[in-house]
Amino acid sequence: MKEKPTFRLVPLEELLAHEEIDEGGVHHLAEDIQGRRVVEDPIWVAVAEDSYVILNGHHRVAALRKLGATHAPAWVIDYPSSSVRLERWSDGPPIGKDEVVRRAKAGELFPPKTTRHVMQHELPSRPTPLEELEGPEADPRRPRTQRRTSARSRSTGADAPGSG
Repeated sequence: MKEKPTFRLVPLEELLAHEEIDEGGVHHLAEDIQGRRVVEDPIWVAVAEDSYVILNGHHRVAALRKLGATHAPAWVIDYPSSSVRLERWSDGPPIGKDEVVRRAKAGELFPPKTTRHVMQHELPSRPTPLEELEGPEADPRRPRTQRRTSARSRSTGADAPGSG
């Protein structure tokens, strides 16, 4: 993978957490996203075989799931690169990047706010409308007009969920 992060709409089903979440924070965040109809900042993920490990954004992912989204806006990061550092939010022994990936794959989650990932270069904000994260129209390869048409068709029952 290239060292420069790339933006993608990642299916929620392919995301693996490595930290637990605070449910109260998720409820508040889901209300905020629903009210604004936008996710202000993409999550950060690392590619791990056929999945994506969440590095930053566990609560955003949980909020999107709660809202029924199928995708999350994400910066896909070259995790082994020196451009991303792994720190801790509080005191404790160092944690290696390989341990983050291992725990995500095994479902052995760290407590909330254990790991802190820091990028050498700042990633730009990239607001993503909630409608682009809902249903099959979230495919970024389809033109926006087709995605909107599909969303309208789905809401009127023309495309039954699970029919394709």
